[in-house]
Amino acid sequence: MAKIDQIKDIYVYQMKVTLDGISPPIWRRILVTSDTTLGKLHRILQVVMGWDDYHLHEFVIDEESYGKPDPDDFHEVKNERNVRLSKVIFGEGTKFEYIYDFGDYWRHKILVEKILPPESDKQHPICIKGKRASPPEDCGGIGGYYEFLEAIQDPDHPDHEDMLDWAGGSFDPEAFDIDEINRMLKKIR
Repeated sequence: MAKIDQIKDIYVYQMKVTLDGISPPIWRRILVTSDTTLGKLHRILQVVMGWDDYHLHEFVIDEESYGKPDPDDFHEVKNERNVRLSKVIFGEGTKFEYIYDFGDYWRHKILVEKILPPESDKQHPICIKGKRASPPEDCGGIGGYYEFLEAIQDPDHPDHEDMLDWAGGSFDPEAFDIDEINRMLKKIR
C-alpha cells in the first residue's frame, strides 16, 4: 500500500463498484490514487470483490478495451499496465466497466463519485464500505448464482449438499468483511 505524500498532481478517486445484474446489489466503495494503473486496479478489484483471478478480464472506458494483451487472442486490448487512472478519468461522475470471467460474464459498473486531495496519513488502496459477498468463482453467471443460492438455502433441494460441498461447506451471501479486505489490500504493490 502506497502512502501518499504531498505529491503534485496525485489525487484520490472514490469509486463505487457495483456488480451488475444482481439484486439486492453487491457493491464496494474504494479509494485509489490517480497514479494507479488499470493493471493494479484489476488486482484491487479482485480483492475487494472476493474473486480469485482465475479468468480473463477487461476494462471498457469510452468504448476502448484495456486488459492483458495476448498475440493469440482475437480480441485486441490496450495494455492495462501502461495506463494510469489519471489518463482515463477526467472528472467526478466518470463511469466505466470492469468485466471479469468472460464465461460467467461478471460486469462491474464503476462510478467515480469523488476526486479528493491526498491525505498524508492515509494509505491506499482502501475499501471504505460495501455490501454482500460476491458470487463464488465459476458458479455460472447471474442465473447460475441464483440457482446456487436457491440450492444452498433449501435443505430439501436435491443439490443442497453438493452445492455446499462445492462452496467449501458454507456460503453467506450477506457476508462482507471489510477488515479482511483491507488486510489483503495492504499486500498489493
